[in-house]
Amino acid sequence: MNENEWIKEFPAAITVCDEEGILLEMNNKAAKGYENEGGRKLIGSNMLDCHPELARTKTERLLASRAKNVYTVEKNGVKKLIYQSPWYKNGQYAGFVEMSLEIPFGDLPHFIRS
Repeated sequence: MNENEWIKEFPAAITVCDEEGILLEMNNKAAKGYENEGGRKLIGSNMLDCHPELARTKTERLLASRAKNVYTVEKNGVKKLIYQSPWYKNGQYAGFVEMSLEIPFGDLPHFIRS
């Protein structure tokens, strides 16, 4: 198996950028989600250019602070967990990964473990 082969068809949208915000990779689900903006053609462009000013400013702060950002959103009745986190290569900060995962609240069991 290739190193990142499993990511291609993983059922969450995954995008990866470098420390400056340049998009390096996206899986199939992310490419489909950004289809109207160019899909995979966005690779090599700066993701900051795709955000309105408020989101751009927050994303710039995240890139600079290297802080994780986790939240939920709902659009058209679909709830998602957004998980944005720095990634590292050989121990050095290399950029951010964003995962957007649909949350099936109606069918989601919850367990408390000891």
